Amino acid sequence: MTYALPGLAYGYGDLAPVISEDIMRLHHDKHHQTYVDKLNTVVSGLGLDDDVEQLLRHLDALPDDVRTTIRNNGGGHLNHSLFWQMMHPDGGGQPGGGLHEGLTARYGTFQTFVDAFSEAALGVFGSGWVWLMPDLSIVTTPNQDNPIMQGDALPILGCDVWEHAYYLDYKNARDAYMKSWWEVVYWSEVEKRYGSVIIS
Repeated sequence: MTYALPGLAYGYGDLAPVISEDIMRLHHDKHHQTYVDKLNTVVSGLGLDDDVEQLLRHLDALPDDVRTTIRNNGGGHLNHSLFWQMMHPDGGGQPGGGLHEGLTARYGTFQTFVDAFSEAALGVFGSGWVWLMPDLSIVTTPNQDNPIMQGDALPILGCDVWEHAYYLDYKNARDAYMKSWWEVVYWSEVEKRYGSVIIS
């Protein structure tokens, strides 16, 4: 299988001023493309024909000499593929329906959830991700890890807190990045993911 960089559902500058065109071009075309290229290089010749999610769910089955490379670059590919879908120029506001009900039932208010998610993001030491899981718990992972690597479900929302995701715009102010990021969260996509899990 050959892995490919996914296209964006919006223009590079469409998330500005929350995320600038410069960041989007660097993050999507350079960082994400590098993960894809390195993943393709390591799996070529191994006879692997799994999608990236299945690769990451079965890391223990991979040869020792490629496991870390696939973990890092496969994780980078999957995480970013999700991340681009979680944002949109029409994002922001609050979710509706069952997702809103679930978040308020678990956290008391939607704002309390936002605060808890943001606090988790600020608590990630170094590089990593913060995730909203299908059961509406909040978890973090280091580097390019994804919860599925530990046998968990695929998250329904994720935020990249690597410095390359925000440094050109916010310098070292991860808190300012997190505060702004909510303005582009595409709740329609998150609701769809949540609904598919609840239905299944």
